Amino acid sequence: MADVVNTLPFFYGNITREEAEEHLRHAGTASGLYLLRQSRNYLGGFALSVSHSKRCYHYTIERQADQTYAIAGGKSHPSPVDVIDYHSQETDGLVCLLKKPCNRPKNMQPKIGPFEDLKEKMIREYVKQTWNLQGAALEQAIISQRPQLEKRIATTAHEQMPWFHGSITRENSEPRLQNGSRVNGKFLIRQRDQNGSYALCLLHEGQVMHYRIDRDRTGKLSIPDGKKFDTLWQLVEHYSYKPDGLLRVLTEPCPRPDGEMGRPLLPRNHPGLGPTLQSAAGGIFSMIKNVPIPGITKKPTPGPRPSFTKDLNPYESKEAMPMDTEVYESPYADPDELRSSKVDRSHLYLEDGVLGSGNFGTVMKGIYKMRKTEKTVAVKILKNDDDNPAVRDEMLREANVMQQLDNPYIVRMIGICEAENLMLVMELAELGPLNKFLQKNKQTSMKNITELVHQVSMGMKYLEEHNFVHRDLAARNVLLVTQHYAKISDFGLSKAVAEDQNYYTAKCHGKWPVKWYAPECINYFKFSSKSDVWSFGVLMWEAYSFGQKPYKGLKGNDVMQMIESGKRMDAPLNCPEEMYELMRTCWTYKTEERPGFSVVEPRLREYYYDIAQ
Repeated sequence: MADVVNTLPFFYGNITREEAEEHLRHAGTASGLYLLRQSRNYLGGFALSVSHSKRCYHYTIERQADQTYAIAGGKSHPSPVDVIDYHSQETDGLVCLLKKPCNRPKNMQPKIGPFEDLKEKMIREYVKQTWNLQGAALEQAIISQRPQLEKRIATTAHEQMPWFHGSITRENSEPRLQNGSRVNGKFLIRQRDQNGSYALCLLHEGQVMHYRIDRDRTGKLSIPDGKKFDTLWQLVEHYSYKPDGLLRVLTEPCPRPDGEMGRPLLPRNHPGLGPTLQSAAGGIFSMIKNVPIPGITKKPTPGPRPSFTKDLNPYESKEAMPMDTEVYESPYADPDELRSSKVDRSHLYLEDGVLGSGNFGTVMKGIYKMRKTEKTVAVKILKNDDDNPAVRDEMLREANVMQQLDNPYIVRMIGICEAENLMLVMELAELGPLNKFLQKNKQTSMKNITELVHQVSMGMKYLEEHNFVHRDLAARNVLLVTQHYAKISDFGLSKAVAEDQNYYTAKCHGKWPVKWYAPECINYFKFSSKSDVWSFGVLMWEAYSFGQKPYKGLKGNDVMQMIESGKRMDAPLNCPEEMYELMRTCWTYKTEERPGFSVVEPRLREYYYDIAQ
């Protein structure tokens, strides 16, 4: 949503109420003249400033729990733009109709707030330090989990600010403010209790004034009868430019005592930092790797692995992340032990029970023991069938493909073990296939489904970039490590495509999953990343229908006739309109007009960010 709003010519970004009024006055203050700006007290919210009878009126557009937007007491709308469109036809509580946008002057970009300026660096540093990720895995982690990361950074950033002194007493706070410089407006914030109550301690004429900051039932923070804020840093930012009930504005942060400060994040004179946040930058990352994200803990020292869903913050929902699973790391991280494609049978222990089976044989759970550690693995075991060497060849081809791939959203190959049977040793995704999981877990949220589907699109974008065609993309071949972490599997039909070609031609019509195949696959035996996109559209349909079979009741020939006639599957029940529209785009008949994953993944990402924040 933020990217879309930033492109609006009448959106001014992180400006103050006074700055908004100044822009409206310069534009003539005609009745109904309006502009949109970023809310400075509600995360993800906006403010609408309107001229009427030579006065300016301001309305907060809050983001609701269901991800819609509304002016307090007004109708809910899908986006801030829809709120504006509605109020251009209906006053419905506004002082007048919205008649004319007050566009930004030429060459003026929306103003970026000081926290926004810090955020990117904070997120990158957080992920790097907490999970020890780098390179492509770091980038994938940030893309996949940006909404959760942004929320955690926003709601815990104050813990690293030099003006936040933790749970010190009122008596201890006063000498801290009176030591050193005694500038009017010098301040600190301390924690009063564990229920989300704080105190703002402000130096004025040599005396320390204490203002209680309470958290209401909805989680908003405010001093008594003051404006409400989602975060402490927003509260500090607000009172740094206007007193608004305090004796004076906040001027100079009172730093924590020596030993409590951390290393600098950005230079103190960084152009994006406001006066009170310039000093804050100095300590922002002193202990960032120790700040938890809900459901996540930092990469542990050897010992019992933490629970994925441990609730670490009473004000936020439980949330698991891919980076909290040991399989997010590449198994090739230890070059001495895992760079070889051969697995020693004496180091491989099979457990009782079959995870799955197919024409090739069975999949069992196992333990792969190495010098320093051991990994739980999935072992694909080829049944002994001397009459069918083609199955063995296919299995070896799959191993060859998988060993060339290294992406967090693709099941990784650990090696081949040739013993009593040919075995493929792969990392384990314990929750099994996506379609079966959703069939059993109908309460799974649309946000969660979109998160998983988006991860699949990132894995497929990686294959597209590396000239690999999957040829068997379906919900049955997406395995879940956790409820929030999906991996693409089953590369038995995959092919590498030469860089000077964009498709692979099959030599014959085998036993193909026709309901997942694009028209050119059936008609011309041509496979490409674009035909994988068609299959991805079917996979999306499976996911949003909670694991139902596509084209239920139809045979392969019936499906082809339906597609050739221009018909497509109807939207699954309660499927988001945007997601069904994307499925239809994936099912574009002409290959050259069908988008690639380089287009599909960003569209999914944008929708996921909108509903996840």
